[in-house]
Amino acid sequence: MSMTFPLIVTLFFALVHYLGYTRVVASLEVTLRTKTLLIYLLLLNMLGIVGYLLSRYTFAPPKELYFMLSLSIGAGFVLLVGIMVYEMLRLLQRLTPFREEKRAFFKRSSDAGFLALGGAYFGGSIYEGSKAPVVQHVEIDQQRFGGESYTIVQISDLHIGGLIDRDFVAQSVAAINALNPDVVTITGDISDAPVEIVAEALNELRGIKSRLGTYYVVGNHEYFHGIDETIAYIKGLGIHVLENAAFKCEQFYIVGVYDVFGYRVAHHEPDIVAAMTGVPLDAPTLLLAHQPKYLDYLEGFTPSLMLSGHTHGGQIWPFHYAVRLVQPYVKGLHVLGTRRHIYVNSGIGFWGPAMRMGSQAEITCILWS
Repeated sequence: MSMTFPLIVTLFFALVHYLGYTRVVASLEVTLRTKTLLIYLLLLNMLGIVGYLLSRYTFAPPKELYFMLSLSIGAGFVLLVGIMVYEMLRLLQRLTPFREEKRAFFKRSSDAGFLALGGAYFGGSIYEGSKAPVVQHVEIDQQRFGGESYTIVQISDLHIGGLIDRDFVAQSVAAINALNPDVVTITGDISDAPVEIVAEALNELRGIKSRLGTYYVVGNHEYFHGIDETIAYIKGLGIHVLENAAFKCEQFYIVGVYDVFGYRVAHHEPDIVAAMTGVPLDAPTLLLAHQPKYLDYLEGFTPSLMLSGHTHGGQIWPFHYAVRLVQPYVKGLHVLGTRRHIYVNSGIGFWGPAMRMGSQAEITCILWS
């Protein structure tokens, strides 16, 4: 894999940490000992980010060390939010109409509150990220099947590799099977490493039990780690891989396309026309597309229900606002029109740190009628 992405991440977080020192730490009204400690923490966290990227792309450290290194990425995101919050706090401190001695007291108090709130935000995100995925039960009544209904279980964004291991996948499979699904769908980003590294964990997916089968489409991360090898391995597990193709399931069709990242790399490009070939225009259709923004590429086709992932629900608040700039929907169920819906799964796994805030890891259980 190209080292361009790790280099960009390193430079980005180096800038964040520099601003963290110049715009926040240097301005805090705290003791010299506290300020020195914060400087050392900034340096240590930046080293942790470099260590995380090296371990992710060059070697595999023990899981406990990898977990600690991953938290440095989360701390970098928290620092970015903290810089923005502190800039607003600095403005408030300057504009507050206090006498000088009261203004100094207010700044010391607000600075202490800022540090306490930042620590709670970081700790709370780790706690939320440690929770097991919840089962989100969703009912979608489109009156498609003459009074009958189908149980569709969706997972997305497993990101197997690093912290997402065989035990996590086995527990996820057990939770899926407990829902007694008619169909199981996996909407991309299944792994974060070449298949030979994550094969043991991937093999657990063979245990998924569903009446009409398990269906999978690739996400953008598969393009980074050998997409052809990943697809071939998943097929060997007895899972239907939909590569711009459709499959008839009793009263409806399941349609799946490659991810829009294929346009960028000019291979494995999504093609809705090829995928819909042979599907009657009036047939109930379940479209699997990794990114919600594939809605912009439907070329006039109107699937009954579209399932996507990719966004992680924003993963750590308030980054869902940034996701919203490039995706039409961040999470949950949305109405597209008469008898048309999209559901965006928040992801069963995570990318980077095992942290979440305002977005719970999930398994979606959809009752579609």
